[in-house]
Amino acid sequence: MPQFDVRIGYPDWVDEMVDWDRRFGSDEERMRLAIAVAHENVERDTGGPFGAAIFESVSGRLVAVGMNSVVRLNNSVLHGEIVAFMMAQRRLGSFTLAAPGLSAHELFTSCEPCAMCLGATLWSGVKRIVCGASRDDASKLHFEEGPVFPESYQYLEERGIGVVRNVLRADAQAVLEHYHAKGGRIYNG
Repeated sequence: MPQFDVRIGYPDWVDEMVDWDRRFGSDEERMRLAIAVAHENVERDTGGPFGAAIFESVSGRLVAVGMNSVVRLNNSVLHGEIVAFMMAQRRLGSFTLAAPGLSAHELFTSCEPCAMCLGATLWSGVKRIVCGASRDDASKLHFEEGPVFPESYQYLEERGIGVVRNVLRADAQAVLEHYHAKGGRIYNG
């Protein structure tokens, strides 16, 4: 049986646009980065209109970014949130962002997560998720977000994961609409 390696990497433009040394002090600053990653992904034709970023909760230190890489890397699970989780965990050398000795971490995502990404949020170790555009905004473009229910978010909250929605929603919606206007591929609709 042949052996295959799966390698996940950032597009070349990431280091050009991401300031890895900057501290992001507010929810709006953190969300602006997640949205900027989504926008750049659309502009550079490297993936879908979804971006994410993982930050240390208190310090605002950026740990990782993620962008939708499904089509670019031919892998259906490489949504922006999943890429951000993978890169953060790799960078920190831990399969959980809640490992002893690590700071608390937060996920900022340009759109409410699909079912897969919402499930991964629970297991990732983040203590808070902050969303830009809504599930309905993505569904209007015919992205299939899967079985996500109000109870799904309640489940996260009951397990200590804070949820904030609609931060800079109009800005995040604009990226989705720009992708649609460019004729972006709807790969799971």
